[in-house]
Amino acid sequence: MEDRYSIYHIPVEIVQNMRDTLTSVFQLLDLHSARSTRLEAGGAWSLRFPDRHVLKFAAVTRGGCWMLHPEHPEVELRAGDAFLLCHTPSYVLASDRSLPPENGAEVIDWSASDTGRYGGDEVALLAGAFAVSALHERVIHDALPRLMLLRRETAAAAAIMRTLELMEVEFQAARMGASLMRHHLAEMLLVQMLRAHASAETVRGGWISTLTDPKLGAALGAIHGAPERHWTLRELAGIAGMSRSAFAQAFQRALGRTPIDYAAHWRMQVAEDLLARGLSVTEVSDRMGYSTQSAFGAAYKRIRGQSPGAVTRRAEARP
Repeated sequence: MEDRYSIYHIPVEIVQNMRDTLTSVFQLLDLHSARSTRLEAGGAWSLRFPDRHVLKFAAVTRGGCWMLHPEHPEVELRAGDAFLLCHTPSYVLASDRSLPPENGAEVIDWSASDTGRYGGDEVALLAGAFAVSALHERVIHDALPRLMLLRRETAAAAAIMRTLELMEVEFQAARMGASLMRHHLAEMLLVQMLRAHASAETVRGGWISTLTDPKLGAALGAIHGAPERHWTLRELAGIAGMSRSAFAQAFQRALGRTPIDYAAHWRMQVAEDLLARGLSVTEVSDRMGYSTQSAFGAAYKRIRGQSPGAVTRRAEARP
């Protein structure tokens, strides 16, 4: 028999601490813009770029070219198109797909400027790379496809193009603080691209797509806003405004884990970050809501595959 649902009244202190899930993940991952660059190219060209970052985006602002990805069919890009790469091998940008690619990191001099030039200027692209805390790369890996393509015809393209135009201005004008502005604009662009990805009708599964579901998103926000709380199924189902059975099934279908299992994994993800920052096992155990250090240690090892002490020892060994 289907159980009835009851709205769970969240304590005010939890409501005050609740943040949107994407913000909490960004903060945990220490996700930030590592570098933004601009490329101008003309004539017949083919350039290979190595995989050096967890996330990298590129957008065509003038002309068009091809993007060759080892795991996907070749993609023709036009002005206004953008893509985001996640944990990808090296990829190729080219005007002519038949040309053997040259190493873009070597044939273009990036030392004097963040704008690289090859041949003419018929094609222009803006690109950005993002660094992620090595502890938490798996979170991004599980949330995003290897290649995310955003066409200029999509609903999100207008906002993305406005951000790209602002980045273009900062490259061209070279005013005071231009590099800082580009870093922040690149981070803004990443959020816009993730929003577009989450809202796409073809996207199913993963916490990114769950953010746009008002019911599951509310429960996810509660979990991320209070990782130290040992949530019950009744509480989370009440926050979602669903029966326990319907909520559990929908959550499992969307995220591949039960709500309680997801909450436990997120709690330990946060705990690992605190340990890596130098907090003691006792301090982290208390923060994560455990009555004893041994209970925390057992839960941590079960989920993370190592003891909390191993993380603190590595943190202490760092210079």
